Amino acid sequence: MYYNKTIGFRQSKSLTYYHRFTNTRVYTTIFTGISFSEGLIMHFKYVRIQGSELAKNTMYAKGIFSMCWQLVQQDVMDQEDAELFKEIDDWFAHNLPWPTPCKNQEAVVCWFKTENSDEMLRMIRPAMWLLERYNHPYFVVYTNTPGEIVYEDKYQIAAKTDGVLKIEEIQPSWSPDETS
Repeated sequence: MYYNKTIGFRQSKSLTYYHRFTNTRVYTTIFTGISFSEGLIMHFKYVRIQGSELAKNTMYAKGIFSMCWQLVQQDVMDQEDAELFKEIDDWFAHNLPWPTPCKNQEAVVCWFKTENSDEMLRMIRPAMWLLERYNHPYFVVYTNTPGEIVYEDKYQIAAKTDGVLKIEEIQPSWSPDETS
């Protein structure tokens, strides 16, 4: 268990796997809860791996598959790593239903369900490793409020986005000690 008095994590599983081509040992840990104060564990229903760039149709951060395909299509990944990602993508294509709103290219964002995502997160870890290898930033985002859910299966949901990016002014100061 990783923990401090302010913010802590409850460890769910530690995993070790080998990169198929380089035979490199990769260690990873999947976390199921975040503690914001002593004794209080906040459980999240959904998790998503996303980047800092926006998808044009959703105006929302691109997901891990989109980011990796972009690296493949722009010839950033070497052949061996591109083949690894294609194998990962193929595994997901055979084991994870493709949401109808995604097939129709609707403005939706997909999230894994944390309650059933152990296998999915274990299988997506090599893709995260590829993003790290090519210095492509990504974020693992947890939420209980993904938006209006328009698709759901055992492993994932798709939530509708309005396709509008809101940019708001910030207040003059974030300090409670300063007055304007």
